[in-house]
Formats: sequence, structure tokens, C-alpha cells
Amino acid sequence: METPTQFAYRTLKGIGVVNAAPAYDLLSGFQRPEGNLRCCVYSPCGRYFAWASLQNVTVVDASVGHIVTTLPAENVYELGFSPRGTFIITWQRPSKDGNGEAIKNLKVWRVVEEGALDAGGIEHHVVGRFVQKSQTGWNLQYTFDEQYCARVVTNEVQFYECGDLSTVWNKLRIDGVSGFAISPGHNHCIAVFVPERKGQPATVKVFHVPHFENVVSQKNFFKGDQVQLKWNNEGTSLIVLAQTEVDKSGKSYDYGETTLYLLNANGDFDSRIDLDKEGPIHDVSWSPSSKEFGVVYGYMPAKATLFNARAVATHSFALKPRNTILFSPHGRFVLVAGFGNLTGQMDVYDLEKDRTKICTIEASNPSVCEWSPDGKHILTATTSPRLRVDNGVRIWHVSGGLMYNEDLQELYHVTWRPQDPATQSLDDGLHTIPTPHSSALAYLGTVKTPSKPVGAYRPPGARGQMTPLAFKREDEGGAAYISNGSLSLGNSVNGFGKPRKREVPGAEGAVEADGVVPGADGDENLTKTALKNKKKREAKKAKDAADRAAGLVPMTDGVPPASTPSSSRSPERRDRKGHERNRSRGSQDMRPRSQQRQNGTQAGTRVPPPVPIPTVAVQGVVEPPDVTVTSPGTSGTPQDKKIRSLLKKLRAIDDLKMRRAGGEKLEGTQIKKMDTEEEVRRDLEGLGWNE
Repeated sequence: METPTQFAYRTLKGIGVVNAAPAYDLLSGFQRPEGNLRCCVYSPCGRYFAWASLQNVTVVDASVGHIVTTLPAENVYELGFSPRGTFIITWQRPSKDGNGEAIKNLKVWRVVEEGALDAGGIEHHVVGRFVQKSQTGWNLQYTFDEQYCARVVTNEVQFYECGDLSTVWNKLRIDGVSGFAISPGHNHCIAVFVPERKGQPATVKVFHVPHFENVVSQKNFFKGDQVQLKWNNEGTSLIVLAQTEVDKSGKSYDYGETTLYLLNANGDFDSRIDLDKEGPIHDVSWSPSSKEFGVVYGYMPAKATLFNARAVATHSFALKPRNTILFSPHGRFVLVAGFGNLTGQMDVYDLEKDRTKICTIEASNPSVCEWSPDGKHILTATTSPRLRVDNGVRIWHVSGGLMYNEDLQELYHVTWRPQDPATQSLDDGLHTIPTPHSSALAYLGTVKTPSKPVGAYRPPGARGQMTPLAFKREDEGGAAYISNGSLSLGNSVNGFGKPRKREVPGAEGAVEADGVVPGADGDENLTKTALKNKKKREAKKAKDAADRAAGLVPMTDGVPPASTPSSSRSPERRDRKGHERNRSRGSQDMRPRSQQRQNGTQAGTRVPPPVPIPTVAVQGVVEPPDVTVTSPGTSGTPQDKKIRSLLKKLRAIDDLKMRRAGGEKLEGTQIKKMDTEEEVRRDLEGLGWNE
């Protein structure tokens, strides 16, 4: 006889335990606790269910709801069980005693004391105590048979025998270790992670317990600030999902760079998993068979692909906005969904029938999604604090129908009771669809089905036309997203074609000159600042003409020196080539535009150079001396330009030296640039420049 499935939830007012299909009723022997309950959890074996209140921790038998034991642990924030439910672990917030020493806030208890017959038959003693400051990764990790457990401390992983936590049984010494994962299979393996530091790559190493002197498998890589270590159920292969906190390439502002690696526990295979779509890795999950895994990756719409144990792609699903992949407990079905900031659609595929799509479930704003242990139902829930409205639990059949619905106020946590899939027979559930619960029928009666599909808003001028490809997603026939923020479109594939010139109906076409925009030089089209600058240029031009007429400007063979566009600029602005406006690339006339126009001449016409004004010597009048004003950077000779370029490089090298002295890590190209300092100084000396 099959064991009925069960789930538990925690709300603002209390905790509830519900028997699932087909009854969907509360567990009869369970007395619902009320008050401030911080956490609740099932044991991995499914035998016990526990929750923590302000005064103590209560453990009940999950099958009948009777209290098994009560632990005198106050203000517990986290609970956990060992794999077989022998031990229960509690975590309290870090604190200090009267002497200023840290209190051991991580405690390990035995669920049932030896000789205890009932809940209050014997006083409980703590099996082990530890100081655990961080709430992230707070729990001990156990081997599948509860023979050993381990925890990470500074530069080492400490192993204990589960029956004696007072003394360290063995140590795995690795400098800089920040995380580890013990395999769940029958072989005792451990994978440890060391992040990047001092230019050295990050490392993941696999060891057999307790033979720590030999590394079984190892993978070195960069771009790994943090990792997720995912073992398969048999403990024979390990997936490493490496991620950086910041994308230094600038391709994404909300995702770090992610890479995926696969290692075998026996050391005969390790490889980077190559993905054929650019973008972040959203999710990766092992199949319960341990022979394949699924990955969701790429910019939206993302791509979901199945790989075998050798990281070879075997099947890819259609592109859709998805970020989650989950295998059913028996490995027959796979769910590919889009949660978080996506709409909550879930696609269910049958892997035993050529990976055909069974259905698409429309779940509204789910924050929790789990397969039931029988592999026939899917639980979704909207929880707080992500959303404080529309909280509740819904259970769907694998065929897509809603089976159960319960609205709850401020739902914080919901989970299935763990059960061995072997105890649940997986018949062809698609042919025998059960009758929905009355709560599901009542909910479906309140849902309004739109009579007409609602599309995106289209302005009146665009209605009745085909949607340009630039506004379509990739899965709808649009162009693929490229990391530089653009779309991979051709010249006219986006539906708009070449950008059209602005045309006024009935107006005559303006004659365009090389690189000159028609009508751009009219005073009526200029801003106040541009008009003011134009008047200044014209006034300066008139003053220069008057000075030449008075003989105040030195002449060379009767011709005044030609003015340059940068003669009125400071040396610093002349060095910034990016600030120079290239008005016409094909034109060789480099004079200011104010000199290219003469008294009402149209834009775009060639203006002859100004006629030199001859200097007339007047008797009795002494000609002014030839005064040449020199300033740094005004010389236009190739030698001066070379000196300015070398000085600019020298200033950049000095800036890099200051940054390195301040502790900043420089790139390889910057260090190479600093090594050219002596060469730059020799070039300056060769050009005759002295400090």
C-alpha cells in the first residue's frame, strides 16, 4: 500500500500539516501550534517533523502527529536533521557571555535518547557544541550512513565521528578553503572549494574520506568568486557552477559571469561544459537517475538543454523565458519554468515518450515549486516576504489540472514530506486523472477566462501592420540578443529598413554639400549658447582683420599667417582629439566654419581664401617690431607633437604607479605600459626635451 503524501506549512499564526492526495485534510493526531514560530523542517528520512518556538524545540512523528520529544533550546533560528534522523541540530544567534567569550551556539542533540520511552521520560543532553557565527552554511554535513560529519573552519575541514563530537577525528588541511560538499552516495567523497587569491586561479578538489593525502580529481579556473557544488544521487559526478560577483566584461550589470564544470569522483573525467547561447546560467539540476542533468542558460528567452554524464548535449527544448529546471523524483518528467521576475509558466515534458510536451501550467507569482514524492503532483506557493498578498498553496496534477488550493495569510514556508520514491508506484498518471478537491473547483469558478487574448499595446498609427522583428523575442521569430546591448539585425531585417531623411511635404529639397547638413547654420536654428559663440567668433575675425590692416600682425612675403581652428584653445583641449568636431571627413578645408561663410553665402558652397592685404609703409611711421608670442603646445611641428605624445604617456605611467602604490590590482597591459617608462624617457632626451 502506498504511503499518502504530506506537506507542511508555516504562517504568521501557526503551523499546519496536511495529508495530500486524495484526501487533502489535516493530519488528525497533530495539534497545531500557534504563536511566534521561527522555523520548521522534516527529517530527510521523512520520519520526524520539528519546529522551534521561543521556549523550546518540538519533534513529532510525521505519520501520526504525536510528540516524540521536546528539546530545551531557546531562541532557535535554524533547525536540521541528520540523513537518518538520528540527530537534530539547532542554531542560535551568536552571542557572548559575561567574560566576553563567544557562546557555542550550534548544538547537536540526539532525537531519541537511549532508554527513553516517551517525550518526557529522560533529560536530553547535548551531543556536541560549536561556535558558528555565520548563518550561511551553518549546518554540519553528514555522510549518508551517519558515520562521519564535517564542518569548515579557517584553512581546514574538520571531521568527527557522529557518536563523539568532542574530539576531531581527522582534518583536511587546505589553505583558503571556503566551502565543501560531501557526496550523498555510498562512497565517502568530499569536494572542497578555494576561491581566487593573489592572482592564483580558483580550485575545486575531490578527496576520498579519509585518504586526504591524494587528490582524486581537481579543476582550476578563473572567474570563480563563489561556487555551487552539486553531487548526483549516486555520488559519482560533481557539477561545479562558478560565478563572479561582478561581470568585469561589462556585458551584464545584474549578473556576474557564470561557468559550468563537470568532474567525476574517480578522477577519469573533468571538463568545462560548453554552452551555445550567450548569457548567464540560470539553473542546473541532476536527474535522479544520475545519468543526465539539465541546464537553463542564456539571455531571455533562455535555452534549456539536457546533457549526459559526459557533458554531451542530448536534447534542447524550445527557447522560452525560463529560469528553472526540476526533474520528478522517478526521473520520468522534467519541469522547465520561469519564476521570479517572469510570469510563472511551467512546461512539463515526458522524458520516456520522446521528450514530448505534456502541458503548460499558468501559476501566478510562485516563489516555491516542488515535485511531490509520488512524481504525479507539483506544489507551488506564493510566500512572504517576497509577496505579502495572494499568499497560498496550490497543487497541480502532472497533466496540468489544479487539484488543491488553499489561501493563507502571510505564508512563510511550505515543503513536502520527504519519502523514498521506491515506496511510491509510478503508474501512467496521465490516463488516470483524479478528481480535483472542492477548494480547487471553487477557485477555478472565480477565475475569469479572457474571451479575447490581450496583446501588447499598439499606437493607432501602427495598428493593422506586422510587428517589426526588432520588437519580437527570439522565440517569436525576432533577432538574438547580443551582449553589447544591441540586436543581431541586418540593414533592413528589423522591419524599418534604412533610416529615412526628414522630409517636409511640399518643400523643395535642399542641396547637400560634402558633410554639411542643410539648414544647420541658420541663426534661427541655433541655441542661445551657439549664437553667442558665433558672435564671438565673428567679432574676433573682425578684430584680426583690423589688426592686419593696421600692420600689427607680422607678414611673411606679404601673406598673413593662416589661423588654425585650435589656435584659440588651450593646450590641454588641443590634446583631446575626441573633443575635436570633424565636420567633414572628405573636405580638406580645416578653417573654422565662420570663415567658410561670407556675408549671406549659403552653406555648402566653397569660399575662396581671404585676399591678403598688402602692408603700405608710411613715411615717418616706424613699423612695429616683429613680436612672436610663444606658449607651450602652440607649435605644430612634428617634433613638438611627438614630445607632447611622449609626455602624455609619461603622465599615464606616473598615474599607474600611484594606483599600484595605493594597493590597486593592475592588469597585464597596464604593467607592460609601466615597463616602457625608460624607453619613453630616452625618446624624450633624443628629441631634446629636458625636465
